Amino acid sequence: MTTIKDSVHDHIEVEGVAEALLDTEEMQRLRHIKQLGTVQLVYPSANHTRFEHSLGVYHLASRALGHLGIEGVQAERLRAAALLHDVGHGPYSHNIESVTHRYTGKYHDDVHELIATGSVGDVLRDHDLDPDRIADLVAGEGKYGQLVSGELDVDRMDYLVRDAHHTGVPYGTIDHERLIRELTFVDGELVLDEGNVQTAESLLLARALMNPTVYQHHVARISKAMLRQATERLVAQPDLTAEELRRMDDHDLLAALRMTPETRVFADRLGSRDLYKRAVWAEMDAVPDDVIDADHETLREFEVDIADRVGVDAESVIVDAPARPSMTESSSRVMVSGEIRHLGKQSPLVSALRTAQKQQWRFGVYTPGGEADAVGRAAVETMGLDIDGALVSDVRHGVHKTLDEFAE
Repeated sequence: MTTIKDSVHDHIEVEGVAEALLDTEEMQRLRHIKQLGTVQLVYPSANHTRFEHSLGVYHLASRALGHLGIEGVQAERLRAAALLHDVGHGPYSHNIESVTHRYTGKYHDDVHELIATGSVGDVLRDHDLDPDRIADLVAGEGKYGQLVSGELDVDRMDYLVRDAHHTGVPYGTIDHERLIRELTFVDGELVLDEGNVQTAESLLLARALMNPTVYQHHVARISKAMLRQATERLVAQPDLTAEELRRMDDHDLLAALRMTPETRVFADRLGSRDLYKRAVWAEMDAVPDDVIDADHETLREFEVDIADRVGVDAESVIVDAPARPSMTESSSRVMVSGEIRHLGKQSPLVSALRTAQKQQWRFGVYTPGGEADAVGRAAVETMGLDIDGALVSDVRHGVHKTLDEFAE
């Protein structure tokens, strides 16, 4: 048994197959991947990694297994899956996952091939565990996969508390001990037992508060978009494949960006925190549906059109259209009067939070500071944004104005 001191859960005891997996190359790579990617440019203390998060998920999974009475081989499978659940992450965590997915068709939880080969596969087979069954659990498949990846999974329980701890914000604090204690299986579904509607709401509320404060902070959005555009250019070069990119860590990617002429400027800007500015920062009602739902290629065409209107290089314009608001936690299942009910149909809080999510949603167009005024005007005209709702950045005065206000 190995005992590890953790910043969130105090002492974590690792044993069995998990202990053997700790020092594999695949797990150790996670020490060099920040949990929150570019959020560190907003919250300097947010330097925690996927490695420590994976340990936290393993710890909570072990606690849950004890409460649920899951033992033997099935318990070992779940412990292995909990520890390995993020082993498929590429550099900077989710920040560039959309890029690698377009080339490979794989998200970070598609790890069948990865854990079937190399040292992880060897360790699993040495412990009489089938790598394919572990990969299925990582993907959330089957009854027990819900514990690793689902609406009430231990992954979410750890990252909310851990992200709040390392950013220093109070919003992600949840009672994960109660959440684990109240988990139960009913008809093969992982649910919270009777009397826990408020417990489920706490998980929902924590995520809803962390989203605008941490995960969707505008500086994090801008730096993420810059990193994503640089990575697009990098993977288009002949010397690097998307599969190789997926196996890099943060340092590998930044070094590759610095050594590639087509991406060096982005690397220098990210390295010195010389970030683009907001040329447009618009609410959902100000953005046409076809722009919100535009695919990757259409958004790139918008960037080229806007750049042409202003007379700047295409890489000087980034259009950032986030997905429509969603609230997966609202489908968490709770027992009420002996029935399984979805939280979204049981809690009046869900409707209010959905409204808040829509109001917090923002469409962004980013550019170097000196071009923000012109790019903002061109973006509004090119994409047909509602000029009364679209905020166009006046970098010179450090404020945001509508187009009408500029004309005054």
